[in-house]
Amino acid sequence: MEVVNLESLALFSDEKMRKIPVFDSEKYFCDLYCLRPGQDQRVHTHPESDKIYVVLRGSGSFHIGGEERQLNGGQAVIARPGEAHGVRNTGEQDLVLLVFMTPKP
Repeated sequence: MEVVNLESLALFSDEKMRKIPVFDSEKYFCDLYCLRPGQDQRVHTHPESDKIYVVLRGSGSFHIGGEERQLNGGQAVIARPGEAHGVRNTGEQDLVLLVFMTPKP
């Protein structure tokens, strides 16, 4: 059984958002995204993949398919294939996301 402690994996950089691999296979990936206040993941698309963001800690502004929405801890959102998506930490605290993507690009 593969078990990880997500809190112990969370790492931050003052320069840019950090992506920390949690699990992956040929079919998907599961990463932690760690963003300091003001950091972002630029808006982009994946033509054939779903991406799910789960907010573990903090809050951020999510851009999904042309809509913007503030999400907090315990909330999740999905970007379907071809939908533009990205996130910005608009809060005053660190933002930690669990991110799943399938199929893996």
